[in-house]
Amino acid sequence: MAAFGSVFMPKMALATFENNQWSDAQIVSSDSISLHPGAHVLHYSSTCFEGLKAFRHEDGSVHVFRMDQNVNRFAQSSQLLSLPEIDKEQVSQMIKDVVAEYAADVPLPPGSMYIRPTHIGTEAAVGKAAAPSETSMVYILLSPVGDYFAGGAKALRLLLDETGQRCAPHMGMIKSGGNYASALAPTLEAKAKYQADQILFCPNGYITETGAANFLIVDGNEIITKALDSSFLHGVTRSSILTIAEDLGMTVSEREVSVEELLERAAKPGVEAMLSGTAAVLTSVGTFIHNDKEYKVGSGDTGPIAQKLRQALNDIQWGKAPDKHNWLTKIA
Repeated sequence: MAAFGSVFMPKMALATFENNQWSDAQIVSSDSISLHPGAHVLHYSSTCFEGLKAFRHEDGSVHVFRMDQNVNRFAQSSQLLSLPEIDKEQVSQMIKDVVAEYAADVPLPPGSMYIRPTHIGTEAAVGKAAAPSETSMVYILLSPVGDYFAGGAKALRLLLDETGQRCAPHMGMIKSGGNYASALAPTLEAKAKYQADQILFCPNGYITETGAANFLIVDGNEIITKALDSSFLHGVTRSSILTIAEDLGMTVSEREVSVEELLERAAKPGVEAMLSGTAAVLTSVGTFIHNDKEYKVGSGDTGPIAQKLRQALNDIQWGKAPDKHNWLTKIA
């Protein structure tokens, strides 16, 4: 497979908002977008997106994972960015229609079809730095993806950064392109200086998230992560992993975690740290870097609990375990 998310299906679903109403959705060519150079999105970053996946089961059927929660977050992001309010039923149907169009192209496990709903402000008005775009566009791109761990899973190196943060605190729960852009330069610097894979942003000495993933730590039978607030993304994979952990009898603690506590726990044998996200599901963290020192997390290797939780989630997605939480939407 090509690099994750770099190959797209030739058609996508598209709807536009003009004159205070949404157009009927259409399936159009993926290269059919035309934007004025003064479009609001190009100047004032009026854009948000989602990331979810469709999976092929052994009987050949195709199912989208947690579509409702992603569409709800898409609506929330649009609202918080003052973009036109999306029609959640329309967006859900657009996802279903375009996935159905390419149902035959959904890869077998461990591959999947990555789904990228996107909402952008399209009004040509560079004078609207302090006003919302009155027109917009929603489109749904599809990208077939392979096994994220095809080259073998490896434990990541995280730089703990207490001076910066991923994005403005009131923007954290919005899945917006600007948030990812703001984390890019410090992350690249951390890679060059410390060979870190990601930065775990810890403003005021308390953990939030990395540039592109939520963070969790497991100590014994307890899984610990930051409680939801507006400063970081409310990950769908994070939510799913916490539910599965409870199903497996683990104690889930959502609360503030200081860097000091994190380093203390990391020194204990058997402790695991991990990142959660749509692409990789769960990835183990083996090393923390803090104040130019390195701290091994537990064994320093890929952890068995991370593997167990990831497999449990994959089994639901792939139809190998019961979907008792009704997370799957059958498409074809």
